[in-house]
Amino acid sequence: MKWLTLISFVFLLSSARSRNLQRTARDADHKSPIAHRYNDLKEETFKAVSMITFAQYLQKCSYDGLSKLVKDVVDLAHKCVANEDAPECTKSLPSVFLDEICQVENLRDSYGDMADCCAKADPERNHCFLSFRVHQPDFIPPYQRPAADVICKEYQDGRTQLLGHFVYAVARRNPFLHAPAILGLAVEYENALKTCCSESDVGACLDEKVCQISVIKERAKHIGVKQKHGCRLLEKYGERVFQANKLTRMSQKYPNAPYPEVVQMVHKVQDVYKECCDGDMVECVDDWSEVVASMCSKQDVFSSKIKPCCELAPVERTKCIMEADFDDKPDNLPSLVEKYIENKEVCNSYEPNHDAFLSEFVYEYSRRHPEYSVELIMRITKGYETLLEKCCKLDNPAECYGNAVVELNKHIKETEDVVKTNCELFNTHGEADFLKGLLVRYTKKMPQVSTDTMFEIGKKMTAVGKKCCSLPEQKRMSCSEHYLSIIIEDMCKRQQTTPINDQVSQCCNELYSYRRPCFTAMGTDTKYVPPPFDPMMFNFDKSLCNSPPAEREVQQLKLLINLVKRKPQMTEEQLSTITGGFDTMLGKCCKQSDVEGCFGEE
Repeated sequence: MKWLTLISFVFLLSSARSRNLQRTARDADHKSPIAHRYNDLKEETFKAVSMITFAQYLQKCSYDGLSKLVKDVVDLAHKCVANEDAPECTKSLPSVFLDEICQVENLRDSYGDMADCCAKADPERNHCFLSFRVHQPDFIPPYQRPAADVICKEYQDGRTQLLGHFVYAVARRNPFLHAPAILGLAVEYENALKTCCSESDVGACLDEKVCQISVIKERAKHIGVKQKHGCRLLEKYGERVFQANKLTRMSQKYPNAPYPEVVQMVHKVQDVYKECCDGDMVECVDDWSEVVASMCSKQDVFSSKIKPCCELAPVERTKCIMEADFDDKPDNLPSLVEKYIENKEVCNSYEPNHDAFLSEFVYEYSRRHPEYSVELIMRITKGYETLLEKCCKLDNPAECYGNAVVELNKHIKETEDVVKTNCELFNTHGEADFLKGLLVRYTKKMPQVSTDTMFEIGKKMTAVGKKCCSLPEQKRMSCSEHYLSIIIEDMCKRQQTTPINDQVSQCCNELYSYRRPCFTAMGTDTKYVPPPFDPMMFNFDKSLCNSPPAEREVQQLKLLINLVKRKPQMTEEQLSTITGGFDTMLGKCCKQSDVEGCFGEE
């Protein structure tokens, strides 16, 4: 077993280095990075990815304005393809794009302090620009679809320009969405147009496809949030946590793939993620296509489920592989108890290199448990590691770690109970009551959070319940913990600039995988002192009488949050009585001549 651990360790090191060595060797073969990538991607894709890159950095710029920058970069690519030895052709791709941005006239007028980034040296210059990206910006108006006859004529007369406008529109609204995903969405958009523009009633067909286009827009937001979280994971928690996360997920998805293949793929994905997260979208697209091609060249090794994906065009493969089902796990996998708990030589295998030993444990455990969330498996692994750290220092370690199953089962039971309880609540009582319950619980935990922010958090958590509790039972845990981790990470990021309370601070300082259980177990903030009574917290005006039911529901829920802020110890019955009287108050006051006076009195 020592030899296996040593081999695993050597392989992990060699995998970590191999990608960088490959890139160094590959770059040595290509004197000019821009010429190399242009030749790989070809003109149309290179142009599209250049537009995505500029649109994500310069979200306020017009399509025509960015088209000039794209032309400059493409012209440079042509020049460097013809002569790789030209002086400006040896620059890295991020430097090429940032140099173009820094030459934009009046950059400070539109972007303010972002212009100061140009004075920094790379890579700090790039990190500075990335910090100014605005997620789902409110300064960009909602997309308006052109008339049916106009959009089809535009498509027929200038397909490239129409799709250029599409990737521009998606990229500037979703600056953390990686370019391969945007290109995949552009293919979906074009397929919708291809179908409708050949129909006799184009308008009716497009109206039918509006749902599909709306789905594309929602998917862009959804994927963007997930990819932003992945970048945050890599940036904040480092390579070890990112690798553990990806190793867990890939081992669950490809349980028949050998351990060395999965580890190698984890390192490839991490390297490409770094490029994508750094905004280096040209290399991101090119290297993702290499990763996908590598998987497709070994589809029999990885999974039979990716075979249909590998028959698609390269730009469609990535999305298909990401969304492919988990492969069926091998039959008759032996229990891990004998190898990792009953084996008296565990410490001899663990001590030479902890990470290599635990990496193989993660692989073996994950491929046996596709029903568990990535975060749960990371907690189980950490629990096992903590136990070995303690036990391997004792005279009789085997006796100490012999009760590991009991300890690790506590993590499993806690997570299963949380998912079961919340899904029963959601499926029994419905979305509205589930949201009310969440708002009460979390306002008591974090009464310092503003009413609007608490309402937003409650809506997001309810959306997780709606999405995940409708899935088959074996997929619920993975779904819910993943999305709750994203919501919690967002809360913790806010906590850095606007501290909430000691409880939240403690949970946000926990290990990544332990944050969700910490927030779940958090009780009422006993240190909180309610503010003096402010009538404006319960201020309603006569416009409420004419507002649609959905708006009234929002007002009622915000009333509920404010009541809990005023009286955190209030019982469920008391809260129900008061909020239940909201409709009665409306019914009474909206008939009065002095509506606002009545509201104030009530």
